[in-house]
Amino acid sequence: MALARVSSKGQITLPAAARRKLGIKPHSAVEVITGDREITIRPTRTIRELYGALHDYVPDGEPLGWEEERRRMEEAVARQVADE
Repeated sequence: MALARVSSKGQITLPAAARRKLGIKPHSAVEVITGDREITIRPTRTIRELYGALHDYVPDGEPLGWEEERRRMEEAVARQVADE
């Protein structure tokens, strides 16, 4: 566990080891989640980083409508969350 101190402006510096482990670089976006007496900080992914993420779930050359694309995406996300 690493410690960080809150500045007078309410800012913290994430420890270098934690940034390296999670791939957080300067100007990276992070999500801040508050719970009961805790704060979770986790990296987010940009649209550019997500490009092609669903490629494996769509057969080549098959035109899909919006509803079918959404259904498949939701199923893929549900499988990924279940695996975590």
